[in-house]
Amino acid sequence: MWKASLDLGDVQVPVKLYAAIEDRDIHFRLLHAKDAVPVRQRLVDPRTGEEIAPEAVQRGVALEPGIFVVMKDEELAAAHGEPSRAIEVMRFVPRGAIDAAWYSRPYFLGPDGSASEYGALLAAMRDSEVVGVARWAMRGKRYFGALEARDSHLALIAMHATEEVVSAAQLDAPNGAPVREAERALADQLVAALEGTFDPAEVRDGYRERVLALIDAKEKGRPARPVAREAAPGAVTDLSRALKQSIQRARHKPHAA
Repeated sequence: MWKASLDLGDVQVPVKLYAAIEDRDIHFRLLHAKDAVPVRQRLVDPRTGEEIAPEAVQRGVALEPGIFVVMKDEELAAAHGEPSRAIEVMRFVPRGAIDAAWYSRPYFLGPDGSASEYGALLAAMRDSEVVGVARWAMRGKRYFGALEARDSHLALIAMHATEEVVSAAQLDAPNGAPVREAERALADQLVAALEGTFDPAEVRDGYRERVLALIDAKEKGRPARPVAREAAPGAVTDLSRALKQSIQRARHKPHAA
């Protein structure tokens, strides 16, 4: 989806960027209930009801009700800075130094041409167990990200900006009675009972699957089957009893393959 070069000081490694996730959401169209004709949205002046042409619309930021700072498209474009095809690696940090809360959207990087320099960088990062902190500009927008070695490829994960990330230090500290040894022992048992391997098949969008099944049934003229919903667990005020119940359920639940 984009070509660039990894810049590490004076070294440049040509790369191709690939999306690591796909949009699989179901996208609905708005239809007229009378005749199922797709409807369209209009830009309307709320005072007069008059339709406004797209070229007569400008962007503004509200400072207070009724007071706006108007921004022109060329001013916003200039704020992005000069376009570039460079992914600048500023430094390497130990793996685990970047909390998962910073991560936004993942990409894969593949070699663009010879894979020798790409392979050397991949092996060095994997053996050193480091993550690169990088920055780049793509399609008119600035990004920061983490460069990681993932199996046989490099991954580039776009990161949230500093002002977007909420630190745990900003939250109120948990309070309550000290943890008793018996509760801690039960918690250790619960963790051990739930240990297993990660199975991607378990991480599925059940809502999407049910809607797709409903669409298929409607298309073929079949009656839609009611969707079975899991009952919400009841509230348990006794922590020890709740942990024991969870351990029993975990022991009887098959582990992922």
